[in-house]
Amino acid sequence: MTIPAPRTPGAPVAAVPQPLRAYGTGWQALPARLPRRRFLGPAWPIAAYLLGYPVWWALGLGGLSVVVLAVPMTVMLWRRRPIRAPKGFGLWALLLTGYLISALTLAETPDGTYGELAAGRVIGYLMRLAVYVSLLIMVLYLGNLTHDELPQRTLVRWLGVLFLTAVGGGLLGVFAPGFAFTSPLEMVLPSSIGGHPFVANLIHPTSAQMQHVLGHAAPRPEAPFEWANAWGADVSVLVIWFVVGWWTYGGPYRRVAAVLVLAAAAVPVVYSLNRGLWIGLGISVAYVMIRGARPLLAGAVAAVAAAAFLLSPLSTIVVQRLDNPQSNGIRAFTVATTIRVAATSPVIGYGNTRTAYGSHRTVTTGRSAWCTDCGHPPLGSDGQLWLLLISQGFTGALLYVAFFAGAVRRYWADRTPIGRAGTLVMILVLLYMVVYDGLISALTLYLISFALLWRNAAGASDLREAR
Repeated sequence: MTIPAPRTPGAPVAAVPQPLRAYGTGWQALPARLPRRRFLGPAWPIAAYLLGYPVWWALGLGGLSVVVLAVPMTVMLWRRRPIRAPKGFGLWALLLTGYLISALTLAETPDGTYGELAAGRVIGYLMRLAVYVSLLIMVLYLGNLTHDELPQRTLVRWLGVLFLTAVGGGLLGVFAPGFAFTSPLEMVLPSSIGGHPFVANLIHPTSAQMQHVLGHAAPRPEAPFEWANAWGADVSVLVIWFVVGWWTYGGPYRRVAAVLVLAAAAVPVVYSLNRGLWIGLGISVAYVMIRGARPLLAGAVAAVAAAAFLLSPLSTIVVQRLDNPQSNGIRAFTVATTIRVAATSPVIGYGNTRTAYGSHRTVTTGRSAWCTDCGHPPLGSDGQLWLLLISQGFTGALLYVAFFAGAVRRYWADRTPIGRAGTLVMILVLLYMVVYDGLISALTLYLISFALLWRNAAGASDLREAR
């Protein structure tokens, strides 16, 4: 046991190391040699979101849990002042400011649309606003945690655990597509709120969506996320971090487990009938082959996987999906109408989605008992880009693109596994914005990936300064 030398009277007291001081007064009394990795410490809100996602989904919160967890993150972040912010994050702050301003046009009904200002429109606006603010807080919170408090590999492996949850939910959707239950949140919400279609998708847990994509009713996995397209976007991001955490940074046992999990994941990926997901996975494979440390090995693995897929019954489902592009006409109509309506308010948009007259097949106002093919999804529901156009105008869409494109440019030189993986996610965000509505869970994963890039660059910068 070493006895510290007595302090000379009048000598300055040594400062408490920053990583220890950041835990707060309660953690300062802990012995310095205590292995802090046994404790979640201030990283617990992030762990609660990623590791506890199945519980949030069962409660009826799902992706909205980020709004709940933003409250303690705000309190702890405030105590850590001054707060660091990443380069380019001012664009996200401007995007949020523009969304606040767009509330001025919520009551307007542009030409070619119908519907008056009602509770549903206001609720949708407020929910999106709460998510945008919560994600801003979450990114700042992640970036201000030290690497002792939350190591990069730990965060990556937590994302890998959420991938396991998504695969389990996908398999549930394939083999038990009728599984659903009433969540506790759904029980307590009044029907005027819980009955709104947008809210109902968020708070009512279901394993799959039944859609006529192949010309007949077929289940598309969605558990534990909001809808089938959200499952596709989330899985394509989570699989990247799963491979990094369980293969690149994994030992022999983790790597064997990773291969088995990826093989099981192929089943719900194919049965999701999600062309955007398939394209995203193809881009990811090409990216790894081009930028990977071992492109020949990556190419060999991709060739073996492709051969196994083509020889399996799953390839037949893919061919059937490509032969039935029934959603193309709907998307073309809603996208064209969205652009035309957004052009009437190009700077601030209309605050929320709108419903247009007619559809790609008829001029009838909407779906009815005698015209089941009439109507269409709300304008802005076919992708985050189109949602931004209708809700925040061309200004909001440009800010969104500039934020993620700037991240690609800024972190492209980061050749670490986390840097390459995070840059790939930023590229996928720019692809998915034309086919996927990013809210809620997908946008959360996009910004967690951005925070990983920021933390990676900040850690490298700290090492250079220490030298």
